[in-house]
Amino acid sequence: MRYGQPLLILFLLLAVLASGIGVVYAKYASRKHFVTLQQLLAERDAANVEWGRLQLEESTLGTHGRVEQLAREKLDMHTPVAHEIVIITP
Repeated sequence: MRYGQPLLILFLLLAVLASGIGVVYAKYASRKHFVTLQQLLAERDAANVEWGRLQLEESTLGTHGRVEQLAREKLDMHTPVAHEIVIITP
């Protein structure tokens, strides 16, 4: 064996060990990020379902019949009769 060979072998051994540790860490980080992605996708899907429910509720509450009913019941509004109508001309 020459003088530099043990040093080269030691260097290569350390490089292989560092590479192996790097692969294990990269695999761990990849799995961790994948789990986070799955959680965020589930949260997005839940938000989309909630958004659809709210849009349906808004369209139900905003129908003309419901608005008219609430105006009559809660605000005592009514359709004006002829003598209550005032026409303003410029």
